[in-house]
Amino acid sequence: MSTRTAKRLDSVKEYYFSKKLREVSALIKAGKPILNMGIGSPDLPPDPSVIAAIKDSLLEPKAHMYQSYQGLPELREAIASFYQKQYNVTLDANSEVLPLMGSKEGIMHISMAFLNKGDQVLIPNPGYPTYSSITQLLEAEAVFYDLKEENNWQPDFEALSKVDTTNVKLMWLNYPHMPTGAQVDVDTFIRLIEWAKKNDVLLINDNPYSFILNKNPQSLMSQTGAMDVAIELNSLSKAYNLSGWRVGMLTGNSKYINAVLKVKSNMDSGMFFGIQKGAIAALKLENIWFEELNKIYAERRKAMIELATLMGSEFDPKSVGMFLWAKLKNQSIKSEEFIDSVLLEYNIFITPGTIFGSQGEGYIRFSLCVKLEDIQTAINRLKS
Repeated sequence: MSTRTAKRLDSVKEYYFSKKLREVSALIKAGKPILNMGIGSPDLPPDPSVIAAIKDSLLEPKAHMYQSYQGLPELREAIASFYQKQYNVTLDANSEVLPLMGSKEGIMHISMAFLNKGDQVLIPNPGYPTYSSITQLLEAEAVFYDLKEENNWQPDFEALSKVDTTNVKLMWLNYPHMPTGAQVDVDTFIRLIEWAKKNDVLLINDNPYSFILNKNPQSLMSQTGAMDVAIELNSLSKAYNLSGWRVGMLTGNSKYINAVLKVKSNMDSGMFFGIQKGAIAALKLENIWFEELNKIYAERRKAMIELATLMGSEFDPKSVGMFLWAKLKNQSIKSEEFIDSVLLEYNIFITPGTIFGSQGEGYIRFSLCVKLEDIQTAINRLKS
C-alpha cells in the first residue's frame, strides 16, 4: 500500500534546523567537537519558585485531569496583570486573553481561524520561516514585504502603499525583530494601525523577545486603536527560560480571541495543570529577574561580538534580543557557504541569514544561548 501525502506538503520544505541538526548530530557522533551557536533555546534554568510551583501542583486534586481550553482563570489573570505591569495594557482576563501551548501553535491557530484558500498574507523578509510555511500549508499565498538594514528593518510604508490588499487578510509583525534584533521605531506601530484600518487587514505582532537585552519593552496593543485591528502573541519561552514547557499567550479583541479559541478547542485538550501553575509563578516574578538574566546575556553578547568580528562580520550595537545578527564584510561569499565552511573548519555551527528570507543573504546569526566558556573556546579556535 502506498498512501499519497496531501498536496499541501509539496508547498513546504522540512524546517531548516530539523534537517541541519541531523548533519550536526552526525558530526558529533563522528567525534567532532561541535559548538552549536545556531539555536535560540535558553540554556539557563527557570526561577526556583517556578520549579517549586509545578512540583507543588502535582498533589492538587485537579492536577491530572483535562484542563479548560482557555486555561486556568488564575493564568489568564496573571497574563492580564503582566500586560498591565510591563506594557501598560489593560486586558479583560475573561475575554481578551488566551493561553497557548507555545506561541508557535498560535501561529497555526490564527492562520486556520482567518485564512481561506487563496487568501494572501503579508510576511516580513527576513522573518520567522513558520509564518510562510503555515500560510502555504493552508493553501493561502505568502506575500513578502522587505525589511532592510538601511531602514532599520522597519516596513517601507511607501512600498506598502502600493500593495494591492484586495485579498490580503493578515500581516505578520515581529518586534523586537527576529533575526535582526531591531527594536520597533516610535511611529511604526502607529502607522501600521492606520494602514491596517484603511486596508481592512488584521495585524499580528509576534512578541517573544521584549525583555532580552531590551530596556524598552513594547507591545503593539498599547497603541490607540490596536484592539480594533490587531492581536499579539507572546511567550514565556525566552523571557523565563521555559521553552520546553510550551507556554504562550494571545491577546486582543474578544471577537478575534473567540475565533482562535474555536480552532484551538478542536486541536487540543487543554494545557497541563502543573505547567499552568508554573507559568503563573513566572509571570509574578519581579523585574529583578530580567535584570539578572540580562547580566548574563550581556556578558555573552560581548564575547559573541568578539567572535563575530574574528569571522569578518559587523553588527548593529543597538540590536536587542537573544541573537547577534551580523553582516559579512565579504559579500562575495554566500551565507550558507560561509556557515558550512565555519562548521567544517572550526566545528562551530551558526545560522545563515538566508533561512529567514532573501533579505538575509550576506548575514549570519549567532545565538546567545551558549555558555560563556563555549564562546571563548570558539574564539580560541579562530585565533589559533
